[in-house]
Amino acid sequence: MPRYVVRCGLMRTLFAMNSRTDQRRGDIVVARTNRGLERGEVLCEATDHVLSQMNDPPNGSIQRNASNEDEIEHRRILETQKQEFDKCKQMIQEMNLTMSLVDLEIILGREQMIVYYSAVDRVDFRELVKRLSTEFKTRIEMRQIGARDEAKLLADYGDCGKPVCCNTHLSEMPPVSMRMAKLQKATLDPNKISGRCGRLKCCLRYENDTYEELAAETPPIGSEIVTPQGRGKVIGVELLAQQLLLVTEDNRRILIPVSDCLTVLKRGVEF
Repeated sequence: MPRYVVRCGLMRTLFAMNSRTDQRRGDIVVARTNRGLERGEVLCEATDHVLSQMNDPPNGSIQRNASNEDEIEHRRILETQKQEFDKCKQMIQEMNLTMSLVDLEIILGREQMIVYYSAVDRVDFRELVKRLSTEFKTRIEMRQIGARDEAKLLADYGDCGKPVCCNTHLSEMPPVSMRMAKLQKATLDPNKISGRCGRLKCCLRYENDTYEELAAETPPIGSEIVTPQGRGKVIGVELLAQQLLLVTEDNRRILIPVSDCLTVLKRGVEF
């Protein structure tokens, strides 16, 4: 039985799904997941190589290709979702709950409604769930999300002018640290290296492995090295250009390629 990678839901979850029929990239299907019947998009065949690049994807099964009736139902859900969002927000305000409603998701067939919210402290939303279940006649799941997931649901474009990565190709949020920004010599101004979520930009992670590899092979600032031009001390490094700025023994400043470093006599401070 063929298997395919299928993307479902607002959070763009990737599933490895069995299918009784062959599928192609871009096919819109109705799939069975742990939440019920969902509308999904086929991305590719779930080969061993593809699955090895994924972090234990949840399983599911493709039931059928989406019909005209399924698409009409999907559009109807999207049209009514705004009204239901407003109703849910009104209930939260009436109950004085210290939570911020981010978005709603109603899966195909209205088997379940997922309420995405953010909150600083723990929230007792048991009474809210009862009221929502009675109002919308469906099972309610409350899901608290953080700043990155909130941006994944609501953000549109990043500083680069393109749609935000978390709402396009990213299925998981990569860990990003200030050390990555320093290694890449990015500005350390928080306003310039923070994304729409207010956290460090995910794109700092994309090239970090390359920077790490280059840094491991490059004498850091403060190193004393031997070159064909003699001994010198590293006072500047350009990782991507693979160049070193040296002060020589006769107090000259020269720019050399990293490949001209013959020996490291004393290693300076790491990047």
